[in-house]
Amino acid sequence: MPVTVLVVAKAPIPGLAKTRLAATVGDRAAADIAAAALLDTLDAVAATPVTARVVAMTGDLDHACRAAELHDRLADFTVIPQRGDGFADRLTNAHTDAATVRQPVLQIGMDTPQVSTELLTACARRLMDAQAVLGMARDGGWWVLGVSDGASAGWLRDVPMSQSDTGAVTLAALEHTGIPVTLVEELHDVDTVDDIPAVRAACSPSSRFAQATRGL
Repeated sequence: MPVTVLVVAKAPIPGLAKTRLAATVGDRAAADIAAAALLDTLDAVAATPVTARVVAMTGDLDHACRAAELHDRLADFTVIPQRGDGFADRLTNAHTDAATVRQPVLQIGMDTPQVSTELLTACARRLMDAQAVLGMARDGGWWVLGVSDGASAGWLRDVPMSQSDTGAVTLAALEHTGIPVTLVEELHDVDTVDDIPAVRAACSPSSRFAQATRGL
């Protein structure tokens, strides 16, 4: 399909990654869980039948947990640096930078390791027939955002990120710009240790995330 899947990711470095989770499980365990989640996500994206796969990365992967495995997995992706001051600015720029080929951009993060190739494929197909798709997260944010033209995602800069109403504000911003939105499946994402059981239950037992969180 002529769609770009964009993964916005942060290098899973102990002390810098998943700080809310780290408050309970420790810096290294939290970073390892983040690395496992990212790798599972990348596997799903790699198997999705789209024409381009881009990762917008921040942080030094050489200092990350599972660094060698991440480097190997990312060899199948176009990796670009994140740029901008705040998270909303970096998201907007990532959409623009991923849209070097004028085709729809479907963006996800690394907090939903249960995402499957089948779900991503379905979202990409929906995006081909829509101007935007949005999948809400159970915590009030969103886990997937697709736009028909990534270069026109400047409205994202005005959306407050990492808040309990980010999903609702994003939907309102899209509608305010006159972009009709197709809503897709809602997912749990992982921010704290309390999120782990629901996400793990939706993952394959053999997934890295399920193995990394066993016992939590």
